[in-house]
Amino acid sequence: MNELIDKLKGEIIEQLNLEDVKKEDIDNDAPLFGEGLGLDSIDALELIVLLEKNYGIKVANPADGKKIFQSIRTMAQYIQDNKK
Repeated sequence: MNELIDKLKGEIIEQLNLEDVKKEDIDNDAPLFGEGLGLDSIDALELIVLLEKNYGIKVANPADGKKIFQSIRTMAQYIQDNKK
């Protein structure tokens, strides 16, 4: 799981063009939106695209997004549970 978390951090930094953010700056359990990483709704769409493109996972119900994208750890767990 730690390997997936590390990979995911790199993919998020690249996908969202977070030039000033390093992998070690992102806390595995910090919120991705709001006070944590500070992402917004446009970033959420980019994360959905990342899941589909890199992992073949579609987020069918947008309401699930809030739970899935709570933190890096919750994203990694979702990928692990749903990867094809």
